[in-house]
Amino acid sequence: MYDTVKTLHSYWAYFVLLILIVAVVNAIIGFATNKKFVSKDLRISLFALIFTHLQLVIGLILYFVSPFGMSMISSRGMGGMSSAERLLALEHPFVGILAIILITIGWSKHKKQETDKRAFGKIATFYGLGLLLILSRLPWKVWLDL
Repeated sequence: MYDTVKTLHSYWAYFVLLILIVAVVNAIIGFATNKKFVSKDLRISLFALIFTHLQLVIGLILYFVSPFGMSMISSRGMGGMSSAERLLALEHPFVGILAIILITIGWSKHKKQETDKRAFGKIATFYGLGLLLILSRLPWKVWLDL
C-alpha cells in the first residue's frame, strides 16, 4: 500500500504544480491587464484549490503508512534524524499544509472582493505564496528519482 500511495502522491504533484502555476500566471495577467474575472478564471482557481486539497488527502494517507512519518519521529526523535529524513517526516508535510491553508484563504478572500483586479490580486498573492512554499519543501532528490 505504501508504494502505491507514494507513487500516486508523487505523480499527482505534477498536476498540482501545473495547475497552480497556471492559476498564478493567470491571476498575475488578469491583475496586470485589469481583465474581467470571468468563469474561466474562476474554474482555473477552483481546480487549483481542488487539486491541492486532493494532494493533501493523499499526503496525509501517505504520512500515516510511511516509514518516514509518525513512526520515525516516535522511534528516533527529532535529534536522531538526518536532514533528508527530517524533510520527509516534518518539513514537507508541515509546509505543505501551510501552503494549502494559504491557497484556501486566497480562494475565500477573492470571493469577497468588490473589483475584479482585487480578486485577481488575492488569487495571485495567496496562491503564489502557497506555490513558493510547496516548491521550497519538495523532496527534489526523492521526487526526481522515481
